[in-house]
Amino acid sequence: MKTQIGEDVHIAAAFLKAGELVAIPTETVYGLAGNALSEESVAKIYAAKNRPSFNPLILHIAQIAQLHNYTFVDEISMKLAEHFMPGPLTLLLPKKTTVPDITTAGSKKVAMRIPNQPLTLSLLAQIDFPLAAPSANPSGYISPTNATHVLEGLHGKIPYILDGGNTTVGLESTICEVANNIIILHRAGSVTASELSAVSGLEVINAAAYHAPDISDHSIDSPATPGQLKSHYAPHTPLFMGNIEELIQSHVGKKIAVISFYNRYEGVDNFILAPDHQLSTAASKLFATLRSIDQSDYDVILSEVFPNEGIGIAINDRIGRAQFILKH
Repeated sequence: MKTQIGEDVHIAAAFLKAGELVAIPTETVYGLAGNALSEESVAKIYAAKNRPSFNPLILHIAQIAQLHNYTFVDEISMKLAEHFMPGPLTLLLPKKTTVPDITTAGSKKVAMRIPNQPLTLSLLAQIDFPLAAPSANPSGYISPTNATHVLEGLHGKIPYILDGGNTTVGLESTICEVANNIIILHRAGSVTASELSAVSGLEVINAAAYHAPDISDHSIDSPATPGQLKSHYAPHTPLFMGNIEELIQSHVGKKIAVISFYNRYEGVDNFILAPDHQLSTAASKLFATLRSIDQSDYDVILSEVFPNEGIGIAINDRIGRAQFILKH
């Protein structure tokens, strides 16, 4: 199969209606999209990514009103949707039978979002089904933030990549769930816990710290939401996260790439993500920088721990899951 890159929404829609897969741009990362209501199309997504079939997918829709077609929506979740959508927020909601079990990996809940990207919103308006769309890359590798990244990983496996340029946020969406009068944060992203709390009036608790039996119908090895596998977003080059000066000492004699917020270190190649000292800038450049380093001849990648606030929490989560120690 030849993979084309283009900006034609009509071509993308035609492939999707025919049951094929299309890579789509969003404000977060590029997604590998297929008809979320078609078991055959969803199976193609898992196959193209080599993604574990127990790892559920996010549904992408064009309008908030469409939430009611596929989920049972509570009042607080609707309030969050109206405030943050379109945007980098995904809501985990009880699913209706219109959504096949393969799409949610057997979960009774489904993750829903509206991407804030003009081309993809136009595409979604042209089709009468939601799009299941995990990141458009081989499972476990660094998420793609432009069409070239997608081509590098999926060339020959999909017919079309809808090119919307570089993503603006650069990290996957925040995933949250309203339950038992609190908000459970399943995945950190650019929509922060404090923002969710301010809009909802509810306390936000990290999913790892919340143990109510009715919140997740999955075990630790079978996540209820995407992006929860221990090893994820990982480059082929071994990556270590922590105190850079100490890490440099433990890798003496190696060719070292250092990822930092805005600091510069001696005797290594520095990849500074945010000369402007803005965490949002660092987030937007993280995955592209990891890919660039990984395609060079470095022996090891060392990364700072970023300020654990705002989107910095999400940056630390992604780098943490990319560490070499989790790949074995």
